[in-house]
Amino acid sequence: MLDILKTIKWKNIIKNSKLFDVHYYLTTYPDVRKSDIDPIKHYIKYGAQEGRNPSHKFNTRYYLSRYSDIQKSHLNPLVHYVLYGKNENRSTQNKIKNIKLIKDTPLNKKILFEKQNNPLVSIIIPIYNQYNYTFKCLQSIKKNVRSNNYEIILADDNSQEEDTKNIHNYIKNIKIVRNEKNLGFLLNCNNAAKYALGKYLLFLNNDTQVQVNWLESLLSLIESNTKIGLVGSKLIYPDGRLQEAGGIIWNDASGWNYGRLDKPEKAEYNYLKEVDYISGASIMIEKKLWNNIGGFDKRYTPAYYEDVDLAFEVRKRGFQVVFQPKSTLIHFEGISNGTDLNGGIKRHQLINKEKFLNKWTNILNTEHYKNAKNVFFARDKSKLKKHVLFIDHYLPHYDQDAGSKATFQYLKVLVESNIKVHFIGDNFWDYPGTPYLDALTNIGIEVLYGTWYANNWKKWLNDYGKYFDYVILSRPHISEKYINVIKETTTAKIIYFAVDLHYLREEREYRLKKDNLLLESSKKWKVIEFDIMSKVDAVCVYSHIEVTEIKKIDKSINAMQVPLYMYDNFIKVNYNPDKRKDIIFVGGFSHGPNLDAMLWFVHDILPLILKKIPTLHFYIIGSNPPKEILNMECNNITVTGFISDKELINYYNTSKLAVAPLRFGAGMKGKVVDTLYHGLPLVTTSIGAEGIKNKNHFLKITNESKLFANEVVSLYNNNDILNKMSKESVIYCKNNFSKKKAKIILAKTIKELK
Repeated sequence: MLDILKTIKWKNIIKNSKLFDVHYYLTTYPDVRKSDIDPIKHYIKYGAQEGRNPSHKFNTRYYLSRYSDIQKSHLNPLVHYVLYGKNENRSTQNKIKNIKLIKDTPLNKKILFEKQNNPLVSIIIPIYNQYNYTFKCLQSIKKNVRSNNYEIILADDNSQEEDTKNIHNYIKNIKIVRNEKNLGFLLNCNNAAKYALGKYLLFLNNDTQVQVNWLESLLSLIESNTKIGLVGSKLIYPDGRLQEAGGIIWNDASGWNYGRLDKPEKAEYNYLKEVDYISGASIMIEKKLWNNIGGFDKRYTPAYYEDVDLAFEVRKRGFQVVFQPKSTLIHFEGISNGTDLNGGIKRHQLINKEKFLNKWTNILNTEHYKNAKNVFFARDKSKLKKHVLFIDHYLPHYDQDAGSKATFQYLKVLVESNIKVHFIGDNFWDYPGTPYLDALTNIGIEVLYGTWYANNWKKWLNDYGKYFDYVILSRPHISEKYINVIKETTTAKIIYFAVDLHYLREEREYRLKKDNLLLESSKKWKVIEFDIMSKVDAVCVYSHIEVTEIKKIDKSINAMQVPLYMYDNFIKVNYNPDKRKDIIFVGGFSHGPNLDAMLWFVHDILPLILKKIPTLHFYIIGSNPPKEILNMECNNITVTGFISDKELINYYNTSKLAVAPLRFGAGMKGKVVDTLYHGLPLVTTSIGAEGIKNKNHFLKITNESKLFANEVVSLYNNNDILNKMSKESVIYCKNNFSKKKAKIILAKTIKELK
């Protein structure tokens, strides 16, 4: 833990840097606001290691992952940037607008590629003269592609330029396929592909400069799903404006470069999506599929519409054409063939449009819209899909709290059911570079973020609300803001995920603390929550107790219990109490019941346990531990703060038992379910066990300090009971927390779940 003097010094450095935005930090992370800790101190002690950003100008996770030496320095990342990184020209965020353009460079400088006898990817670059562009394109590959699993094939279409003819003098370990006569773009590509050794072919224009992650993101995408046949990149003009984020083809065979001349970092251009086609300036296809199709269709010789036709051929064979926004490159459009449609090679764009229209008339008439109509569907080929809008407080921080973990799992289930998902996080902060954004956009979810959406979400709903079949609202304080606008702008079914019943949680806390403010707050929440529930089509809660509580007050509400968590796989638990000794508590401290639980346990229960088991060690695990918790550290207690999922699993696999001494709260508890899933015996309270059926088979439950301590001691010394509890808890999870069960329940409202 940082000493006081170091904290003061770092705080002054950060404050003077003007890179810490207090309003941003408190708005983005409401748990910090509630904790009443100085935001800069929070960032120093906890925020940086949890990957939180001090402002929209500095991306903590990106900075740490980009520069591995920073972790060894033991400096706060923002402090490191101010003291050293800024002078070293280190980047603070991974944004599209930070693209690197190779400008002035010696064109006779040698570039040495690694020789590959068994490449995974063959990068085919068709060239005709233009040595300057070709050299810089190759230089960008050498600079920005970190893997070495590729070969480069220059397809020289009988260039007459001396530098291009002698390019082998400057570029080493590449293949040069030189045509004896000029074949034209299409036939040149087809010919060069015959010489490729890679499993995948990547066609790249020479008038491009690729950016970091260009190749790797394409490769990881095409290898992630056998249904994907063709993938392609985001194209950006040299001035930083967008050229294309996937292409749209209308039923008259005309096309749109979606997003042309807009800002490439905007939300609608930065999620994985199926598209009609992707510009041939940068596309990847498996060589086996390419050969099966027969390459680019020769009817489009010399060029134009061959890339569109290829995409249609790929779909004809049952594969998807997918746009990868993380693969970016600068494209000097028009360098090769000009821009005049009435002369030169460019005139074939109009000629080949008619050829394309004749070939694909049936598909165009049945699957494509009239020109410029229904762009909302056309941009990601979602015409035949149901659309869901999911609204929560912010991106699901799936590794920090139970509600976020559940939200993330339900979002994945929707996507897996071929439903098109759009997500609004109510803070709308500019997320690029965070793992939480990537987790959604990488599976095809459009996330609406940024200042424009924050100021214009009502306008957006007014424009596009008609396209939504379902809207899912999460949490009462978020839902009350949106629900009336949703009902005015859509005809969608509305589903409300309560997370927990706020009024019930605060009512229970009042009974414990006798604080009249809690009682008043509970009454206010009750009015808000039942107003929301009266306006929606279905209410989802995680506990059958909550269903009962709702029905007591209003039987007309369509309330249903859904699983809190859905596990993809059920692990084989190797629980051996003889080899375990520690006990743990897991829970984030931005949630009030967890703080109360630890204060009660450490002050009233743990001393009684230590009298019987003095060597016992207790681990308090969870993000944002306040001063009261940090001060608990001693010989028998360790406060870990936030830890990764991998580290948490290690605690589950090595601890002897867990405790969840919750005295108030509502709904099913994520920490309880996760503990049961890992087969770790648990001692808890009636609040902690709420929503768990047949709980006495695998939980020890008590609400009194001495009895709680006795249960822990008794269990700790009884391996037979521990083994039985471990086995029974795993069986319970298998029966109650599967995707199949969740889909069956939700299908009553969302019929497309499968």
